[in-house]
Amino acid sequence: MSDTPPHPPRVASPDALRAIAVDVATEAGTLLVAARGGGTQLGRLAAGATRKSSRTDLATDADRASEELVRTMLAAARPGDALLGEEGGARPGTSGLTWVVDPLDGTTNFVYDFPLWSVSVAVVDDAGTVAGAVHHPLGGETFSAARGRGAWLGDRQLEARPAPPLAEALVGTGFAYDAALRASQARLLATVLPAVRDIRRGGSAALDLCWLAAGRLDGFYEAGLKPWDRAAGLLVAHEAGIASTDLDGVVPGETTLVAAVPGLVGALAELLGRAASAR
Repeated sequence: MSDTPPHPPRVASPDALRAIAVDVATEAGTLLVAARGGGTQLGRLAAGATRKSSRTDLATDADRASEELVRTMLAAARPGDALLGEEGGARPGTSGLTWVVDPLDGTTNFVYDFPLWSVSVAVVDDAGTVAGAVHHPLGGETFSAARGRGAWLGDRQLEARPAPPLAEALVGTGFAYDAALRASQARLLATVLPAVRDIRRGGSAALDLCWLAAGRLDGFYEAGLKPWDRAAGLLVAHEAGIASTDLDGVVPGETTLVAAVPGLVGALAELLGRAASAR
């Protein structure tokens, strides 16, 4: 009897893995656009939606179909790799690599035909994220990165811009689905909002992190992000030169990701600490 595993590890460069992530995210985005149909599909999509963690946290048939497509494509391209997906898709692997996927980041936006949602596909090893892609189908944009190889918007390389003063910073954020956590996050805004240029809440953390890399935001913070929410987008941000830190205690019981252009992340983290103390 052979001791060879059924799917021996297949070595791939970070660039090759990035290309797979781009292909998979793009194909899943195409499926989701088709699932929307023409115009607003709120009634149909809401009818097919189920609650995940709370009454405001939705999953749709489209999420599940997108994850099934992602799972099938990755199994064909990388049969020895493990898979972790938001909608419950999990598969063990033998290669030491795990694909971490959000097949539809921004489901509520998708259901309401609000055009900020994305597909996030990343692959991680013991040292962290190796490669990833975030596809914004309705914007016609694909962000991608490979560890040590830089970050890209299509074929344009991204580079973090200089930090503005905190008072002139445009800051993105997001809110949890749990009502108690949302109330805690709302109280932070009383301190944060007057101290910055303005706040933006798009609804897709993966896109927020990529927009930070592209210079469309100066900073970003959000509590309680899951691995599939941040893996690809944070790699894009880091490879563009964005700095980040994880803070405990800003929101009770959760870790808060703080990311910003270099020179600003410390000031933003300090502001969040003051905001938490003022609650």
